[in-house]
Amino acid sequence: MAAATYNHVVVGSGISGMTAALLLALNGKKVLLLEKSPFPGGSMARFRINGIPYDTGFHFTGGISDGGLLYEMLKVLGLSEDIEPVFMPEEQATQFVFEQTGEVFDFPSGESRLKAQLQHDFPSEHAALENYFNLVNQVCRQTLTMDIRQINASMELLEEDYLSFQTVLDRLTDNQQLKVLLSGFSTCYGSSPSEISFAGHARICQGLYQSVARVKDGGEAFIRAFKKAFTKHGVDLRCGVSVKQFVNIREGQAAEALLSSGEEVSFESAILTIHPQEALKLIPADLMRPAFVNRVRSFEPSAGFFSVFGVFEEPAADMDNGIVLLFPHADANRMLAPDPQGDSALVIIRNTETVNGINIQTVSALEPCFPQETAAWINSAVGKRPPEYYAYKARKTERIRERVNAFYAEKNGSFKVMDSASTLTFRDYLNSPDGSAYGIRQKTGQFNLIGKLPLRNLYLAGQSSLLPGVVGAMMSAFIVTRALVDKTKFADLICERLR
Repeated sequence: MAAATYNHVVVGSGISGMTAALLLALNGKKVLLLEKSPFPGGSMARFRINGIPYDTGFHFTGGISDGGLLYEMLKVLGLSEDIEPVFMPEEQATQFVFEQTGEVFDFPSGESRLKAQLQHDFPSEHAALENYFNLVNQVCRQTLTMDIRQINASMELLEEDYLSFQTVLDRLTDNQQLKVLLSGFSTCYGSSPSEISFAGHARICQGLYQSVARVKDGGEAFIRAFKKAFTKHGVDLRCGVSVKQFVNIREGQAAEALLSSGEEVSFESAILTIHPQEALKLIPADLMRPAFVNRVRSFEPSAGFFSVFGVFEEPAADMDNGIVLLFPHADANRMLAPDPQGDSALVIIRNTETVNGINIQTVSALEPCFPQETAAWINSAVGKRPPEYYAYKARKTERIRERVNAFYAEKNGSFKVMDSASTLTFRDYLNSPDGSAYGIRQKTGQFNLIGKLPLRNLYLAGQSSLLPGVVGAMMSAFIVTRALVDKTKFADLICERLR
């Protein structure tokens, strides 16, 4: 029986895989999209507890306001009409709270509003804040790939790619409290200020300074929109199927993929939107240089989350949707260390969901943690873990419940826990090697893998390749896809859809 033939195979149907598959199809290519799990979407998918929906990995985003990078990528993909953003209140998009002192700082939407608010809260730091936002914007202006119309240009590294975020903060100010506030969104990329470059921080956070939004129906809205587009444009989506190995290798290229179903498919090229360490397993060892293998193996995992999911049984009338970050102290590096020695930062996300005609205020409380925390049970599986693991989960869950209720005490918020999940839970349900939330840890001077692999017609994309999160993962798909199609037609598609 002859192997099925495609122009391109995309491995992994997370947000980067779905983006790459649709972009290829929009450029007239025959595409096979493979997903190891029974359902597409990866961490974009939702799950339900007693019928109440919760987000797995996509909780909120920046860049989705008119003119933002995510907004424009969705327009190019033809999905913008299917994605309905729910913006956080302009004057209080995010709240940052120092638990020890009870001080609360509001982050409004819009860079000018945010800068003005911070300069009001820290009047002696007026110049430092002016310089900070100027530097953020300078990095983003000089990063050509952040303008989707120039996505076909390579991303040249800047001086700020070699400076840690912490170094820049220390040059700007001695105010430790302000440093922590400016580092607050580090929970959105899972690396500490001393690790990530200032350029990486700026590229991720600029969109969050513009606006912060959830999406109606969460990541499910994206999955729904992509599936509809796949049907329209002929993308062959196959779930419950993975690549076992690439075969028929000649002159440094693979001609076929052997699937877990026993089938073989032939292709011109393949895009792997999976963890770099998982990609290594699919390439014959004799085709990879030791230096390449060691480089991939040296990548460390970003922070994951210990997550507690619940509801407010009796929410106050003014307790609307919102995002709150609790800081137990004023040391951002300690909060994002593998061993934080006490409480870490806690992200509290409130959302109103309608279930059977009843409005329910859900709460997802996310505490950053690293795989080291569950290393003792790394060889266990879901439903077969030892008692010590469940005792660990119970302790963590109770402490997070206490912190949430303590913050909402004045509003008489009664946080009822429905379930919780550790990094092992995310590892096993999302086929992730370590359960981290953002793939590899972003480090100053670290060269991530994006684009061509040792087999010359295999390419790597995803949040580990460029930047963490939905925007970074989708950007990587745009960059890699552009290398596989007619560049003029690709540019024309972008210009036409962004008129």
